[in-house]
Formats: sequence, C-alpha cells, structure tokens
Amino acid sequence: MSSGAEVIELSSDEDEEPVPSTTALARRAPSSPPEVKPLLFADADVKPLLLYPPGYGALVPVKTEEPVPVPVPVPVATASPPPRALPPPRVCRQFWKSGDYVVARRNPDADAPGGRNRLRINPKFLHSNATSHKWAFGAIAELLDNAIDEVNNGATFVRVNKFKNPRDGNPSLLVQDDGGGMDPEALRRCMSFGFSDKQSDAFIGQYGNGFKTSTMRLGADVIVFTQNQNNGVATRSIGLLSYTFLMETGCDDVLVPTVDYQYDPTTASYIQMLRHDQKLFSSNLGILLKWSPFASEAELLKQFDDMGEHGTKIIVFNLWFNDDGDMELDFNSDEKDILITGAHKKVKTNKLEKIATQNYISTRLRYSLRAYASILYLHIPDNFRIVLRGCDVEPHNIVNDLMYRECVLYKPQIAGLTESSVITTIGFVKGAPDIDVQGFNVYHKNRLISPFWKVANNSYGKGRGVVGILEANFIKPTHDKQDFEKSNLYQRLELRLKDMTYEYWGLHCHRLGYDNKSLSKAARALNRANHMNAGSSPISAPPRLLVANIPTSSGGIPRLSASAAREKINSLESHSTNNMGLKRKFDSLCAMMDSADDQDGQNHTDGVDVSQRKRFSEYRTLTLENDKLRNECLQYEESEKQLVMKEQKLRSEIAEAKKKYQELLKELGSLDVKEENS
Repeated sequence: MSSGAEVIELSSDEDEEPVPSTTALARRAPSSPPEVKPLLFADADVKPLLLYPPGYGALVPVKTEEPVPVPVPVPVATASPPPRALPPPRVCRQFWKSGDYVVARRNPDADAPGGRNRLRINPKFLHSNATSHKWAFGAIAELLDNAIDEVNNGATFVRVNKFKNPRDGNPSLLVQDDGGGMDPEALRRCMSFGFSDKQSDAFIGQYGNGFKTSTMRLGADVIVFTQNQNNGVATRSIGLLSYTFLMETGCDDVLVPTVDYQYDPTTASYIQMLRHDQKLFSSNLGILLKWSPFASEAELLKQFDDMGEHGTKIIVFNLWFNDDGDMELDFNSDEKDILITGAHKKVKTNKLEKIATQNYISTRLRYSLRAYASILYLHIPDNFRIVLRGCDVEPHNIVNDLMYRECVLYKPQIAGLTESSVITTIGFVKGAPDIDVQGFNVYHKNRLISPFWKVANNSYGKGRGVVGILEANFIKPTHDKQDFEKSNLYQRLELRLKDMTYEYWGLHCHRLGYDNKSLSKAARALNRANHMNAGSSPISAPPRLLVANIPTSSGGIPRLSASAAREKINSLESHSTNNMGLKRKFDSLCAMMDSADDQDGQNHTDGVDVSQRKRFSEYRTLTLENDKLRNECLQYEESEKQLVMKEQKLRSEIAEAKKKYQELLKELGSLDVKEENS
C-alpha cells in the first residue's frame, strides 16, 4: 500500500449486515446553497472507491417521493436558480503543496456492526496517487488513451476544450468522446481503484488507475457525464470525484456521489433510476448540486444535449496552480492550443541554429498540447479525430523529418530466447547539424512513451542530429506511461540504441560536413569540397535497409584490400539464405573499399560489380519487408479473431433478445385471453 493511503479498517471474517446510522457529519461546509440540507454519512449511496457494502454512504433525511420523470430535452422555460459561488476552499491550489489532509472526525459508522467489513481509503490517497504524474500533459494523455480505446465501441472523435465554470467563471478542462459510454456499474468501476475491463492487447490502458491519477493531477475536482445504450436500455449517469468536497467536510473516507437516469419509452423522457430508494438518490443529487459547477438538476442534465446517443464527457474543474501561483494550464496565449504556463521560454537570438531548435517539435511538445498530441500515437485509427479547441490535430510523422533514412532490424534476446523483432527507422533530422536535436522516439502499443530519448551522451557532439523511431512492445511502461520499467530488456535496448547511434554517425556524418576519419584521405577531401560547394545539407535521401544484430565498435572501420572486399561481398551473396550470420552492413563494406584505395591505388568505383551491389541491396530490402508484412499479417489475424468473437457474442445476444421477445408475446397473448374470458 502506498504511503499516501491510510488504511483505517481492514476486512474481517464476520459477515454481519451493515446497520444504518444517523450520526451527523462532524463539520459542515459553510454557506450551503438553498434547498440543500445538512449531509449525514450513514446509509447513503455515496459510493466509496472500494467495495462498500450495499446501502453504505451519505444520507440526507428528506421526504420520500415517487420517481420524477425528467423530460428530454429540458424545457427552456424551466427556471433554474442562479448559481451561487462556493466559499473559497481551504484546499491549497498548488498541486505539490495540497497533500496536507486533516480528518475532522472519524466516521462513527466504522464502529457500527458491519462497518468494519470493508477496506477504507483516506482521501489523501487521491493526491498521493496523482503524484505519479510529474507532467500535466502526461495526465491529459491518459484521458486521450481512454478515448482511443473507445474506437472499438464506435468512437470517431475526442474533443479537448476549455469549459467555463458557471459558478465562478474560472476555466476548466473538458474532454469528450462519442464512444460507447458507461452504464451505471461501469461508471462506478471507473471511479473506483483497481478495476479494469481492458484485458486485450488492443487496448492502451491496462491498470484501471489512469482516470483517477490523471484527473486528480489536473484539478482538485472532476465530474463525469456518460450515456450508454447497453442491452438496448438507454441510461445516463453522473459521478463526482471531489477532493475539495472531501477536504471541506473532513471525511475520513473517499466518497463518490453518483446519480443515474433511465429512458422511459412511455413518456419519451429520462426518469430517475433508484438503485435503493428516493432518499439515497436525493442525498447524492444534493451533494452534486452543492459541490459541482451546476446548481440545479436541469443544468446537470443539459450537459447531455450535445452527447448524442452515447459517449462520455469529463469536466475537470478547480485546476491546479504552479509554484508561481499561476494556473498550470494556459488557455489564453493561444486560442487554438493549450499550453503549460511558464514552460515556453523562447530565447531571443539571431542564431539560426537556436531558432530552428526552438521551433522543432522536440522543443514545442514540452509546452504545447497540440504539438504533443500530434506525435502521441504512431498511427491514428482510421476515421478518428483529435479535436483540440475546435481544430483537428494533424498527425506529425517524425519519419518524414529524416534524411538519409535507414531501417535497422533489432532482435532482443534474454536467456537465449528471441523476443519479437523491432524495426527502427533512423536518420539525420532535416536541418542538421544546425538543429541541435537527437534521440529516439519509443512507442509502446502505438502510444509514445519516451520522446527523443537521448541515449548517446557525450561532450564532443557525436550523434548530434541523429533521430530514430521504433515501437518497443517487448518492454513495459511505467504506470504514468512517461517512461519504461528499468528491466534487463530495457537496459539492452538502451545499449543497442546507443551503439546504433554511433554506428550510423560513423557511416554518414561526412554527409553533413563532419570529418569522417574512417574514410580514405581522398574521400574525406572530396566530401569536404562537395560540402563547401553545396553550402547546405541535402533535403532528403532514399532510405536503405540494414540489419542490426551486428557488433559495434567505437574505433574506426577496419581496412581491407579491394580484392578482399570483393571476396567478402561474393561470400555474402552466396550465403544469403543465412542472414543471421551477417556481421557487417553493406555500407560498411563500401567504406572499407574506400579506405582500401590508398593501399591498392584503385578507384573505389571499380571495387564492386554494380549488378552484385544491386542484387544484394534488393535482397536485404525484400527480407526486411517480408518480416514486416509477416508481423502485420499476424496482427490482422489477431484482429480477425477478436471480431469473430465479437460477432458470436452479438449473435448470441440477438438470439436471447428474440427468445425473450417470443416469451413476451406469449405472455401478452395469455393476458388477452384472460380479459376476454372475464
């Protein structure tokens, strides 16, 4: 258990039924709005985050009423009371200083019979759990991941925008998608700890903790609206996870008020869905109206107007401030973007290299959500859009930024077993060496984990401008999806990428004007002359395919005579069926031949037969392309299996629905007969 969580009660072996209590809360928040009665925490449906016994939570003693139909849409003429601003909360608005939580009084229900039969969570755990996100954009990415996962349920967009809090006018963060939505039980699982229905590798999320950590990292409070059409029954649910509410009332347990509505086809409206009774529903609704941005039930339900038949809307309010006392998310500097306040410190300079570096995406993603979202996913699903403040986010493929591109095959091995093959695209970023950028963009299951991971650290500039892209599904990311677990596979990958950087640099640095000492003197002089005449680096170059399971060396490339180089190439051509034994790339052989010119006095163009070179290059290209296509074929087969299972499930549901329909028809027929007989 994390140090941030105080376990108040542990489960016991006694199976006693919980006895309702009417003990009032020790301290009530000041300035309650009209029509909201003092809150009592005894036998309510304010749902805690872990395994409450049925009927446990908050209770407001109100008069029992019949379910009230809620018309759809809410009539415009319905007058709602003007929102009343809540008193300034005692919660510190700076995230890293808001973890001090004082329990006003221990909940006496814990001492009631049955009150010990569950695990209790101190509200401070909400804050300590959210500290796993060091970066605000990492928290927003978690919410985008949930929307991307909803593609399997028909989602076509996710919308991220500014929302004005109607109570105080302060900006809030809105994230909305048109996925399948959640039924009442799914919403409660979403707002609880440790529940996750995402068991397939097709999903990004796995741990069932991303929603809580991300929303509590962005703001003190979050309200969720979700609409679902599961099993042909239309439901609407609203839930509130509020650190402000818990702190202001001094709760010693995490309480989550939720209310549900169900569509009634007879009245063509949504009516209150009572999980227990009207008192419990009214209790939760009262808390929602007091502590959310909405002061009436009509205002709450109006949030469903733009959600269609299914989807989810998340509003994070009371956003956190930074250490300087400014709101951490900046909605004002760019009307089409969301920035991190203070992170964009553009240095005024006339040097072109610094200007180019500041404008490149590796710098902009640190403070611009639009830039970060553009590279967040290796491939955006078809017909899916990320809409940021009303404008679509255009995907940015970093591969298109590279020149002299090469594809490197890497097969990690642990304990003699070969993991899945990984193809890394590597090259010089356009504008190098003026742009001071280097590193690898490592994805996991299509999601960016480590942007521009700098594995080659040195003081002499070796590796400057070298950028790579790969998808490493064989290592596991940390829970905040901003780094990888430091396993043996991770360490091997880091060493291989470092060697790959130096290897690529040694083969191609002369193309940017660097003096490549591994080449012959004549070739070095020719490269210097060509670079001076060209004046700049070429914009693009055709990609080549390499193999990566080769030893690397920090020294220069060994010299061979021209005849020895030709024999080596002929040997590789004759033994091409066993490519695992290949120990040096074709480009390295060309470099060897160049360095052999000083010894043999021959021109390097006479060293290798052109047809042999062409056949060798084509063979390597076809081999790696074949591996890539085979991997894609396996993915398609897995997707086909999932679709077949989904089809079978839907067919079984249709069969059950038809069976139930026939039973209802028979029952209706029997009722008609009885009426006639009477």
